[in-house]
Amino acid sequence: MSKIRIEIPPPDLSPYREGNTGIPYVTRFDSGKPGLFVVVNALIHGNELCGAAALDHLFREGPRPARGALSLVFADVEAYLGFDPADPLASRCRDEDMNRVWDKATLDGPRSSSELKRARALRPVFESADFLLDLHSMQSSSTPMILAGLTEKSLALARSIGSPALIVRDQGHEAGPRLRDYGAFADENAPQVALLVECGQHWEKAAADTAIAATLRFLAVTGILEGSEAARVLAAPVKPQRVIAVTEAVTVASPDFHFLRDFRGLEIIPKAGTVIAQDGGRDITTPYDDCVLIMPSRYLAPSQTAVRLGRYAD
Repeated sequence: MSKIRIEIPPPDLSPYREGNTGIPYVTRFDSGKPGLFVVVNALIHGNELCGAAALDHLFREGPRPARGALSLVFADVEAYLGFDPADPLASRCRDEDMNRVWDKATLDGPRSSSELKRARALRPVFESADFLLDLHSMQSSSTPMILAGLTEKSLALARSIGSPALIVRDQGHEAGPRLRDYGAFADENAPQVALLVECGQHWEKAAADTAIAATLRFLAVTGILEGSEAARVLAAPVKPQRVIAVTEAVTVASPDFHFLRDFRGLEIIPKAGTVIAQDGGRDITTPYDDCVLIMPSRYLAPSQTAVRLGRYAD
C-alpha cells in the first residue's frame, strides 16, 4: 500500500483547549451588539483536518463578529488527538460516528460512548445557534459540495453562500441523523439553518483552502462580517451552482458488499438498471437514466451508507 500523503499540517489545538464557555474547545466571540448567534463546527470526525485548519485560521487571522456572536467548535477532539499520519483513518472516531447520534432519543438515552459524551456536552451550543456550518471532508478526491438537506431554507442559504458550486439535497443516513439535521435545523418552519460542506479529500491542501473560503462566505452571508470586509469576501469569483437531488441511499446489508468499479463520486451512469455493486449476491442497480453517484464509500460495513443515488435537478 502506498504511503498516504498528508498535505494539511494537523493544527495544534492546545491554545484552544480552555475556550471561554465552560466547554472545552468551544470559544465564543461576542460583538456586544444585537444580532444572530452563528456557529462553525469542525472535527465531527477526528481525521478530517480541513475544518480544524479553517478554525485555526479564524483564530489567528480573524475576523471577529461585527454584530451578534460567533462560536468556533472543535467536536471530536479525543479522536483528533490520536491522529497518526501513518494510519490516518484510525482517528475518524473513538467509539462511534459522532455524526450519527443527533436525535433527542439517542442524546437523552442510556447509551454511552466517547462521542455521545461529547455530543451531549456540545448540545446546548448547537441548540442555541441561529446558523450552523459543519465542515467535513471526503474519502476520495472529488468535487467539493454543500450538503443542504431537504428544507428550502437550507437550499436558500447554500445558494446565497454561492460556493462550493455543487449543492446536494439529501435526507441523511439510515445509521442515524447528522448534526446538520438535528432539531430545529430540519424543521422547515423554524428559522434555524444548518449546512454541511464536504470540502474535498481528507488530507489535500485544497480541502483546507475550500474550508476557509466557504467559512468566510458563510460568515459574510450570516452577518458576522459586514461592510467592506463582507463585500471583499463575497466579491471572490465563484462558479455557477448546480443542484443534485438524492432520491435514495444504498445501505450495506451484508459483509459481502462490493462495487463493480472503482467509483470515486459524481459518476453519471447513463442507463437505468445498470449494475453498480453487489451486496451478498444481490445486484444494486441504478433506478433511472443519468443517475449520479454521490460519495461512494471505500469502507463498507453493514448498516452503513455505501453510496447515494441522485440526479441533477436543474
